[in-house]
Amino acid sequence: MKIKVIYRCSNCGAESLRWLGKCPKCEEWNTFEESESQLKTTSSTSKRKTSPKRLSEVLPGNSDRIVTSISEFNRVLGGGIVKDSIIILTARPGAGKSTLLLQVADDVANKGYKVLYASAEESDSQIKNRSDRILKGSKSNIWVYSDTSMNHVLTSIEELDPDLIIIDSIQTFTLEEHNSRPGSPIQTMECANELLKIAKNNSRPRAVIMVGQMTKDDEIAGLRALEHLVDAVLILNGENGEELRGAWCSKNRFGSTGEIGFFSMTEQGMLSIDNPSEFFMTQRGEGQTVSGSALTVIKEGTRPIIAEVESLVSKSFTPYPSRIAECLRRDQLNTLISILEQRGKINLYDKNVVIKTTGGLQLKEQSASLAIIMCIVSSIKDKAIPNDTVFVADVGLTGELKKVPSIEARIREIDRMGFKRVYIAKNTLRDSSRFKNLEIIELNTLYEVIVDLNMRTVSKIETDFIRD
Repeated sequence: MKIKVIYRCSNCGAESLRWLGKCPKCEEWNTFEESESQLKTTSSTSKRKTSPKRLSEVLPGNSDRIVTSISEFNRVLGGGIVKDSIIILTARPGAGKSTLLLQVADDVANKGYKVLYASAEESDSQIKNRSDRILKGSKSNIWVYSDTSMNHVLTSIEELDPDLIIIDSIQTFTLEEHNSRPGSPIQTMECANELLKIAKNNSRPRAVIMVGQMTKDDEIAGLRALEHLVDAVLILNGENGEELRGAWCSKNRFGSTGEIGFFSMTEQGMLSIDNPSEFFMTQRGEGQTVSGSALTVIKEGTRPIIAEVESLVSKSFTPYPSRIAECLRRDQLNTLISILEQRGKINLYDKNVVIKTTGGLQLKEQSASLAIIMCIVSSIKDKAIPNDTVFVADVGLTGELKKVPSIEARIREIDRMGFKRVYIAKNTLRDSSRFKNLEIIELNTLYEVIVDLNMRTVSKIETDFIRD
């Protein structure tokens, strides 16, 4: 064993081989302190405990999952919580991290697993008050421990032998072996490494979920190495005061990173939105229609979702009409309005245009372009589009309808939800005969869509969709 003298910053944990007056990392003055580092030296001829194996000879690991009753949580993680995994959950303050994890703890405990919920941010009574509000049941399989010492948490794990360990949050715990402050890179990484050893113990694997604080740049606080250490990085989106919450994985060793789970924040906690297509549409009675509304299908991960796009078009009394969109980029909206004016032959130079979606869903795909344009047409004409009609196509600058990916999966969702008509680009679908209850209308241009929709609804409306 060799002893080496180094200098370590007491503020951020940065190390240097010599004393520095100012830390180059955190820029604090007079924070470097002398410390000793032990370097282990081993002989190159020392005997190894294990030998390399052929990949074909390695036995598959036993990564069973704990499948919760929260379907959207399971979806994001790829089917549930892997029993020997370590997960970090991060979100902005007030997004519902602690609420969601307490519900997960309750669900797992009700399935017979033992859960330890360790928090350095809330007292036992605060956790109890929140659990009384959002949880139902005996809660006999959930143990709560409130302390900032990771050493005490590790001792509690040895005593209780839990199946699931929840740490809220990793940046607030400290190990006695290190003199750094809570939240410093050294403390955070060393605490996480101790939890990693517990999760990956071959004789007694456990699932660990850590809460990670988020910075103002929407990143996990601390070193990037923390994200490399864990098996999955789960991000919860949503602002305090908003009902809709979205969860997705930026990293997942046991599943896809493209899946998104939707939750509704209520007084009873986070409710899983198991059928998003119903959530992101306005439920209207039979025969009840409104102008300025159109339906489309977007994909979140592998799942197609029906989305309702709404528009409001009003007279502008200023030289520069307003273009407001809560659900897409303003440049994208301006492009679609220009296409509508030039190719759809509808003037909007003196009109304010406002676009939003039901439920606050973001429109990131080009497949919603036709629906956005058609809801504007409906609004400016003050004529409703039938509730059984859906639009799934991109619109080019030439006014031509463009193909969108996964069109068959989108049409299956339209058929499943009971719609009767869908507008798509020409020569997009290979075999439309499989959809017996759905009329698939394949057209070439935006203008053809406007004319066709007018012809089908002319008996129900007084005027044409098209400006004379």
